[in-house]
Amino acid sequence: MAGHFVLFDTALGRCAIAWTARGIAGLQLPESDEVALRAAVERKHAGFIEAAPAAAVSAAMAGVRAVLSGERRALDEITLDLAGIPPFHERVYMEARRILPGHTRTYGELAHTLGKPGAARAVGQALGANPFALIVPCHRVLAAGGRLNGFSAYGGIHTKQRLLEIEGALPRTADSLF
Repeated sequence: MAGHFVLFDTALGRCAIAWTARGIAGLQLPESDEVALRAAVERKHAGFIEAAPAAAVSAAMAGVRAVLSGERRALDEITLDLAGIPPFHERVYMEARRILPGHTRTYGELAHTLGKPGAARAVGQALGANPFALIVPCHRVLAAGGRLNGFSAYGGIHTKQRLLEIEGALPRTADSLF
């Protein structure tokens, strides 16, 4: 299916959003520069063409801008194009979308909620492959004990920490409940 993308500015830096007729196919957080950003989009969305955004895409961009400016929004109104996403990853992404802004959960908690209590590592792998960063708020998922850990976006754990700071989410202690 033909797809499109557009670059847009946010409070965190320049991002990119990709879409098809089915919905948003990906959100790329800022890279080191625009050349790296375009390369990331081309790698993840080969054959997509740069274009002016349709109304639904403009609304998604506005939501992303709002979140990155500190507004507490869930972005759950954004329709995703889940074509090619493995079923387990899709379940993880849908559960992660239920984590409200300003809140966090652990990989283990998500695995337990999915009925797979021993699958924390698999949840982490699914979130590491998340093409919808911020829309599927993988930054709100922490390691056991509420520790920050790896993050696949440019800047790694520092970007994850920055996103949590923007939302006012502080890592929880191991004895806190969700």
